[in-house]
Amino acid sequence: MYKILHTDTEFLTAALVGSRVYVVSSLDNNTVEIIDYGGPVERYTPESVKINGSYFFRNQFEFRVDVKKDSAGM
Repeated sequence: MYKILHTDTEFLTAALVGSRVYVVSSLDNNTVEIIDYGGPVERYTPESVKINGSYFFRNQFEFRVDVKKDSAGM
């Protein structure tokens, strides 16, 4: 199970707790391609997110964190 990060608050929370964020791109047929297997959020702006030294545009990719089924957190 995963959560998609959308808001600045969600990116801030992920950065503060050191969540491993991975980057995916949606393809046709409801499939996704993993672009980067992730790491902690190093920096974010309204336009981009920096993970593992690389910048990704927020409007082009999904940013996901794994969550436990019983977790009430992120």
